[in-house]
This record gives sequence, structure tokens and C-alpha cells, in this order.
Amino acid sequence: MSEVIRQRIADRTYPPRTRVPSVLQLHTEFGIAAATGQKVYRALRKDGLIYTEPGLGSFVSRPVPPAGDAPQG
Repeated sequence: MSEVIRQRIADRTYPPRTRVPSVLQLHTEFGIAAATGQKVYRALRKDGLIYTEPGLGSFVSRPVPPAGDAPQG
């Protein structure tokens, strides 16, 4: 389940700063329990892929460029 959301973030099905499906939507699409959906989103937040705005939902984080791509100052 987590891998599906991660892939959708990676291939920009869910572009940066867009809302990801709610836990209820995950239940509807994948038939998972709410607790499972919350666990998935907790892991994605921990990995920095999404962030949550209370009352608004969870959103895809802005991509962080690889270390080698950082601008030289």
C-alpha cells in the first residue's frame, strides 16, 4: 500500500504541494482499515514525502534535489 502511494509521488501522479487522498479515500480505493491508512501516512511523513496541515489534509512535500545537484555558492 505504502509503495503505491510512494510510486504515485515519484511519477508525479501526486505532484508536489497537492493533496494526497484521505484515509477514507484509501479505504474506498484499496479496502484497507483506517488504522492502516494512518500508519501508511505516518511512514510517508517520517520519510519526508508528505506533510499534514491540520484541518486541511496531507500534501506532497516539495522534492529535495540530490546532494550532488545543490547549487555551488
